[in-house]
Amino acid sequence: MSAASDVDGYIQQFDGDISNRLKNIRQIVRGLAPTAQEKLSYGMPYYNLNGRLVYFAVFDHHIGFYPMPSAIVAFQDDLAGYVHAKGSVQFPHARPLPTGLIKRMVKFRVEENEAKKVRTV
Repeated sequence: MSAASDVDGYIQQFDGDISNRLKNIRQIVRGLAPTAQEKLSYGMPYYNLNGRLVYFAVFDHHIGFYPMPSAIVAFQDDLAGYVHAKGSVQFPHARPLPTGLIKRMVKFRVEENEAKKVRTV
């Protein structure tokens, strides 16, 4: 896999279902955070909206989704069936992508980051 220079390039490195899963996550994030800056950070797609919003990346057996520790805590019960850590969750390639959960987590993060903007103004 070559080093991509942007999110389009990152996604284009993958075929079939993996590419579709990445496009789906990207569409969710862009739909819920249309003004977020999209770029690569640490070699993975990253979104900034008044600070770090979410990251995601492909691994051999899963897509890593990084919605920050606050979202992991807030959605702990929903994440019970997934491997997760302080700020990340693994969505296995062998299971359907939980788009509803991803939407709720991104919405939570958008609201959280928008609240930061209000406090700093």
